[in-house]
Amino acid sequence: MITEEQREAVTGWFAGRLPGEWTVEPPRVTVDREEVTVVLTIEDVTAGESEVATAEARAGRARGFREDTREERMKIAREAQHRYERTVSWGLRVGDHEELWTHVAAPVMTRLRQPQRQVLDTLVESGVARSRADALAWCVRLVGQHEGDWLAELREAMTAVDDVRSKGPAA
Repeated sequence: MITEEQREAVTGWFAGRLPGEWTVEPPRVTVDREEVTVVLTIEDVTAGESEVATAEARAGRARGFREDTREERMKIAREAQHRYERTVSWGLRVGDHEELWTHVAAPVMTRLRQPQRQVLDTLVESGVARSRADALAWCVRLVGQHEGDWLAELREAMTAVDDVRSKGPAA
């Protein structure tokens, strides 16, 4: 498990390492066992004549930023990967347009009993998912979307437990 202190260290390192002119707000940094994801927010475009024009302008600005900063981002990623022993992935937000570029899809093994397998098989047979693995990923995304507040509260509680453990007699 990643501690809050480790998350803060990684977030602080990126805040100090990234060129200030790249973003209009601090980067959003997410850390797990395999990956560090850095989402940058750049200046929004001037609204177009329509929603479609604005959306395309944002997508174009994101594409330009990705290409223009590629070499420097890869250099920073190599430094961070060496320092934190995790893959670094990048994303960008322009207005309400957000995209993630190359990021890790880590395999996760699990054992399921027949009732759970039947849920996955129903999703596959109905065409909602291509495979059991896709069905399981779909289920996890759905829980993440609908239980976000509960998951955030659970993460906060885990952080509090880590703090108590670090102050215990074995510390």
